[in-house]
Amino acid sequence: MKRSTLAVFCTLLLATLAIANEVRAQGSMAAAQPHIDKAKEAAWRPKDGLNDLTKLYETVCEPALSAKGPAVDQEPGPPEKHRTPPRADWYQEPAKVFDNLYWLGSWGSASRVPSKGDISPAGNSTWAVTTSDGIILIDSGMDYTAPTLIGENLKKAGLDPTQIKYLILTHAHSDRYWGAKFVQDTYHAHLITSETDWDGIEKSPDPNDVKPKKDMVATDGMKLTLGDTTLTIYSTPGHSPGTISVLVPLKDGNEKHLGAVWGGINANLYGHGIRNGPTLADVDKMWIASATRFMEIANKAGVDTYLTIHPFYDNAIQKIHLLQYRKPGDPNIMVGKENFNRFMTIIKECTEAELARIPSSHGATGQ
Repeated sequence: MKRSTLAVFCTLLLATLAIANEVRAQGSMAAAQPHIDKAKEAAWRPKDGLNDLTKLYETVCEPALSAKGPAVDQEPGPPEKHRTPPRADWYQEPAKVFDNLYWLGSWGSASRVPSKGDISPAGNSTWAVTTSDGIILIDSGMDYTAPTLIGENLKKAGLDPTQIKYLILTHAHSDRYWGAKFVQDTYHAHLITSETDWDGIEKSPDPNDVKPKKDMVATDGMKLTLGDTTLTIYSTPGHSPGTISVLVPLKDGNEKHLGAVWGGINANLYGHGIRNGPTLADVDKMWIASATRFMEIANKAGVDTYLTIHPFYDNAIQKIHLLQYRKPGDPNIMVGKENFNRFMTIIKECTEAELARIPSSHGATGQ
């Protein structure tokens, strides 16, 4: 009888230890939950579907919500294939969003299943800031979209693409920079990104025929002035090692606004074959610090408009479409200080939750 009792005790002890080890391996959901709750609360506005940010929440919080927790040791896959998807999968009409700002982005849905060999199926934004002395672009999109969405669509919007003087690249991923070589070679515009991401472009396994020549280096707090307009660039690493974000002065009739381009979505251990930090926990901490600091900078500066890099996360395409129905005196539907803060809160809190789910053996507390 004693042997039987001992055997049962040992079995229960081993099972308990196994469960404890599994919990430690997955990090702490209890520690993650308060951050998940804050992000979820920020995501949904039931009375205003256009300001729904649930897709952003589901994407950025997915690693923390997963039963297995974040993939802390995920190695990068093979280089993306250089292939052109059908035009219908990416083409979108250009749109005037403010008096000095145009959207030249691509159609896309985060839920669309890509065709075999397809790359960057989701929508991307290229913003064109017009000034008294030329045009500043923010991000270039893909190599196969740039000639149409930038070159042709600027003309369609009544602008001259030969007046592109600068192209700011928020980070060194394909959907941000693969169209940059076209802009550099065709319009002889200056390209600007961080030193770290210039290095990432050079070292990445991306096709050489999409890599632009190294040009201007962005620094933290850098002022880029063209004519009557000055943009400010900040270092916000974490999505890539050298991600940058931008503040953009906006004009809307007699009103002045300030837009913010946040340079990424998820924290990434790898980006285009380049490791962003020693561990995922280190990268998460970097991304949290960047989000916290940029929110403080933006709010102090008076940011009241979020300028998306992926329009499906904040219903930007729907909002841009509705601008054509705007009557004189109506507010600009893109303006909303709360929306910017909600977006950044989701970025920060979901990353905090991911960090909490990382086990201590990988550099996080896992409590």
